[in-house]
Amino acid sequence: MEIRRAGSQASANGNQEYFTGVVHIDPLFTAPEPARAVGASVTFEPGARTAWHTHPLGQTLVVTSGCGRAQRWAGPVEEIRPGDVVWFAPAEKHWHGAAPTTAMTHLAIQEKLDGKTVDWLEPVSEEQYRG
Repeated sequence: MEIRRAGSQASANGNQEYFTGVVHIDPLFTAPEPARAVGASVTFEPGARTAWHTHPLGQTLVVTSGCGRAQRWAGPVEEIRPGDVVWFAPAEKHWHGAAPTTAMTHLAIQEKLDGKTVDWLEPVSEEQYRG
C-alpha cells in the first residue's frame, strides 16, 4: 500500500503551448508498472481550455466543480458539470476546458502506451470554443 498525502506533489501551471488561458494541474498518481494509469486534478479558469489532442488509450474525465465544455472533432460543443463523466475513445481528437464565465475542475485519468499518455495538436480557435 502507498498513500500519497494531499499537497505532497507540487502543482504546475498548464504549458501555454498546450493550453489557452490559466490552467492549474495537480498530479494525483502515476501507477507503478505494470499498471499504466495516470491521474491529475486540472482546474481551468474561465475561458481556459486545452488544445486539440488525443490519447493513445483514451481518457476519462470526472467533473468535480464548476461548469465546462468538451468537444470531439466534428461534434458539437457539450456543456459538462459536476458529476458528469466524459469518456474519449483511444485516438479520438478532442478538447475540454472551462465555460466562458465559470471555472471548472475535473479529474483526468488516462493510461500510458509506450510511456506516452497524450499527443498534442493545434490550439482550439475562439470560433471553435464558442461553438
